[in-house]
Amino acid sequence: MKLLSNATLLLALILLISNVAPATATDDAITQEELVRRTQELYDAVVPGNQTPWKKYFADDCIFADEKGRIMEKPALVADITPLPAGYSGTIKVVKVKSRIYADTAVLSYDCDETETIFGQNLTARYHTTDTWLRRKGEWQIIASQAHRYYEDPAIGPADPKKFADFTGSYELASGQTRTIFAEGEKLFVERKGKKDQLFPETSELFFRKGVEGRILFRRSDQNKVDALIDRRNNEDVVWRKTK
Repeated sequence: MKLLSNATLLLALILLISNVAPATATDDAITQEELVRRTQELYDAVVPGNQTPWKKYFADDCIFADEKGRIMEKPALVADITPLPAGYSGTIKVVKVKSRIYADTAVLSYDCDETETIFGQNLTARYHTTDTWLRRKGEWQIIASQAHRYYEDPAIGPADPKKFADFTGSYELASGQTRTIFAEGEKLFVERKGKKDQLFPETSELFFRKGVEGRILFRRSDQNKVDALIDRRNNEDVVWRKTK
């Protein structure tokens, strides 16, 4: 009976330990609120150039892709955190957060609302960033981060309706691929296959379509006559030859 009693006691002890172990393993679980707190700490450190949280929260083997298209590993990322120049100030706020949190992996997706003041002039920008956090040896760190900047239309500049007559006409990309430029009062439009878009002036000879990245400009020949429409996208040109 004593042997049975000892066996029962041993079994109870094993069950107790097994029940406690999972609770201990989840002590270092992370929440969205904590991820946001850490992320905001990172962005609050940008203006003063405080590298400490960037060293702390980014894994040594991380990959960081920023809105400029740069891909950096941790040494380059940390070195990029330097104080803003004199006359510059600003803030970056983490907003519109979504997360997916699993056992040892967490994904935090959010917008960054940036305000910047340059010698009294105020600028704003919006970015979207997705960070992947990984728990290793009980420590949560960012293993990968990618950001992109939201497209914003440029400011509308003054139009010069007197120049519209130079721009109007038909333009051809290839056989059967044409678009037409025409004016209605003091507004300029482009139409292709029944789809009509207004061209908004950035300058008197440089235009854009709202919500469409890129520019429309008109090329002039040596005789100063418009001979082509240029659809410029990400610094690459698609040329439409003027036919009439």
